[in-house]
Amino acid sequence: MDSVLAVHIAGGALALVTGFAALAATKGQRLHRRAGVAFVAAMLVMGLTGAGVAAATGQDQSVIGGLLAAYLTLSGFAVVRPPTPRLRRVSLAAASVAVPLGLFSAASGVSTLADGSLVRNGVPVPMIFLFATVALSAAAGDLRRLRSGPARGRRRLAAHLWRMCFALFIASGSFFLGQADEIPEPLRVWPVLITLAVLPLVVIPYFLWRVRGWGHGGAVEAGGGMRPVTPSPAS
Repeated sequence: MDSVLAVHIAGGALALVTGFAALAATKGQRLHRRAGVAFVAAMLVMGLTGAGVAAATGQDQSVIGGLLAAYLTLSGFAVVRPPTPRLRRVSLAAASVAVPLGLFSAASGVSTLADGSLVRNGVPVPMIFLFATVALSAAAGDLRRLRSGPARGRRRLAAHLWRMCFALFIASGSFFLGQADEIPEPLRVWPVLITLAVLPLVVIPYFLWRVRGWGHGGAVEAGGGMRPVTPSPAS
């Protein structure tokens, strides 16, 4: 178990570094793409190993958080990749996991409230319901695309950005707030820790607003990533 925990910590550290690098980089450019690929790999390692450790210790909300982080990262990466039969099967399998994950999260939130508590295994009930909403919303989007075809333009870019940002929020919140007691006291500056923890979440509305202004086509592929398109005067 100690070796799995060490891999989880290493994956989480790499996810934070690459995630914030991708967040700050110009979308679709080389740094964004390279940091994004590394972020996907690190988040899958962090999320799946974290879920495994949490399952072994009976922390059901951490299991949900780890699986949700892995699912959002995988589906956020898949939405901007060229559609293939293999990718379609992976997306269907991921969505099939996300639906029960969201339903279980919602049920655990209701159960916690029924017991007269506002916290379950250290996670506030509003966060539990937020995770449930995100899991079910993302799964619904994936199933809709599997039925109707891949998203295009701005919708495609928006789905990618909000999923990646929320996955990064799970990692940043878990570390900067959930593990704050492990940070050396001289570096434990709460305004800074809170800002770093919630930054990926609060920038989601900003990115979605920016996507609306990226032309009628929204975005085009750029070497596996996405870059904004500025409409011509004739468009």
